[in-house]
Amino acid sequence: MGDRDDFLDWFNTTWQAAEVALHNGDAAPRFRTWSEREPITLFGAWLSANGSRAVREVFSKLARAFSDATSSAIELIAADVSGDMAYTAHREITSVSVDGSARAYVLRVTQVYRREAGEWKVVHRHAAEEADVSTGP
Repeated sequence: MGDRDDFLDWFNTTWQAAEVALHNGDAAPRFRTWSEREPITLFGAWLSANGSRAVREVFSKLARAFSDATSSAIELIAADVSGDMAYTAHREITSVSVDGSARAYVLRVTQVYRREAGEWKVVHRHAAEEADVSTGP
């Protein structure tokens, strides 16, 4: 397989499993898919942060709010790899409980990834709501 195929295999397995875990209240897998090497940026649909520590605090807060994910789908729109950098443009379609209330939402997401010691890590995420959603956590 080539670099793009290897990246997409990781994205479709490891990265997606980490997203499902987060929406079921477990941030640990998401921590493993994100870089700890600066710069790290998060422009989230509900919360944003700059720097590895602050980004991880946001993920912990989200994990405490999320539970009982009933569906989690990814619609990949575009992806490419160039050397040790990659990007995705995708939609995330999610149904989950947020602070005990059922929510369904669609996010438009652009992410940037860096290969570190042979593993892909997210270094930037920009997400925005696409569908009508109640206020998030």
